[in-house]
Amino acid sequence: MSSLNLDDFTDLIERPDGGVRRDAEARRECQVVPPGALGRLDELGEWLAAAQSAVPVRPVERPRAVLFAGDHGIAELGVSARPAGSAGELVREVLEGGRPVSVLARRLGVPVRVVDMSLDCDPESLPAEVSGHRVRRGGGRIDIEDALTPEEAEAAFRAGMAVADEEADSGTDLVVLGDVSVGGTTAAGVLVAALCGTDASVVTGRGGLPIDDLAWMRKCAAIRDGLRRARPVLGDQLQLLATVGGADLTAMTGFLLQAAVRKMPVILDGVVSAACALVGQRVAFRAPDWWLASHDSGEPGQAKALDRMALEPLLSQGVTVGEGTGALLALPLVQAAAALAAELPESSADKAVTAAE
Repeated sequence: MSSLNLDDFTDLIERPDGGVRRDAEARRECQVVPPGALGRLDELGEWLAAAQSAVPVRPVERPRAVLFAGDHGIAELGVSARPAGSAGELVREVLEGGRPVSVLARRLGVPVRVVDMSLDCDPESLPAEVSGHRVRRGGGRIDIEDALTPEEAEAAFRAGMAVADEEADSGTDLVVLGDVSVGGTTAAGVLVAALCGTDASVVTGRGGLPIDDLAWMRKCAAIRDGLRRARPVLGDQLQLLATVGGADLTAMTGFLLQAAVRKMPVILDGVVSAACALVGQRVAFRAPDWWLASHDSGEPGQAKALDRMALEPLLSQGVTVGEGTGALLALPLVQAAAALAAELPESSADKAVTAAE
């Protein structure tokens, strides 16, 4: 029997400080630019102040991109434009600086951490700090078998929690969360369809590297078959992740929940991180208050998941590449909101009132 009790997260996760948020709103009303004139930047600044429990809000100075990586057995069915088992090549490209996330991270000065959970490659072909948390090589084909054993699911979930603790302990003040996977959007589609009670066709998208119509039909059928296997275990989120998630998605869910416990804000990327967040919401209903939706990727599963969590994307650029790219694009917006909230001076009228008092 597992010693991991997900129900504990309900008690451990608190909402961002509501009193601090009200103080941030009051401070904003006194600044030279009228409230509302900065649009969603006002809301972002207040949310960040509540998350930090600090007024004025502190600048976001130590962000970090964390990417969970894995290969999914369902990719064998031709549901992805990339060959099954090729996520390891993407990881190496990320580490060598040749992927979009690598370019943006260099430009923004954000360190990138890749965590291999189930890549289908020799672990010795990757740096030890990348492969140290791996729980298995590749994942089960979720249309006909479980992605993970119960023991592997618990190990992956705990690995995600451990990574969150490591980041919080090292002083990371905001995480950009993404995935590097082949077949991951299919697993994400199953999770979203199961948790939202929709059909496969409603959540089936074209993936990071867009697929043609025939591949889309194969993907839709794979999600439909996975959905049949997911429905009987909907009441047990860890079993759900073991059945149709995979090691990378399971670890991301554990990371998201533990990040909320540690009061560390997270920017979600695309459909994979949104699906994991949706599982996390089912575990602990307060957890989404610690997460931001970075962008609208155009994936129907992502839109469904974000709508269920009442999270509105900050950007709409049609970025489908994954790997945390869209989330990194949203980071400067969050940093700008923090700077404006902290550094805009008070209006002269408010200063005069304060002096008179």
